[in-house]
Amino acid sequence: MLWRILSDITMVVHFLVLAYLVVGGFLAWRWPRMWFPHLAMALWGLAAIMFPVICPLTYLENLFRDRAGQNSLDPGGFIDQYLTDVVYPGEHLILVRWIVVAVIAVSWAGAWWRWRRRTGAAR
Repeated sequence: MLWRILSDITMVVHFLVLAYLVVGGFLAWRWPRMWFPHLAMALWGLAAIMFPVICPLTYLENLFRDRAGQNSLDPGGFIDQYLTDVVYPGEHLILVRWIVVAVIAVSWAGAWWRWRRRTGAAR
């Protein structure tokens, strides 16, 4: 029972991390220091797409699932298990990735613009 609860908690945390990856840059509009952790998250996301790395949260969830006697995540990991062909059709994966990149770019551009306005107004 404990392992099942831990795997479910890990899944929820993973969803929150992905949500932060997508919209965390907008938090930097209000709290500029949030940009640095978001940059780290975006770089991790890019590395996960470009290289065959396993997310530590996927590893943890699989560990907890194994101990609970459940099946591990799909070989593609968390996104393949919970998002692709569930939230969006698999054939639109590349489009979804580009939309995420665009949302991140807009959030960073807005954070930069607001930072420039703040530092310019302080002079």
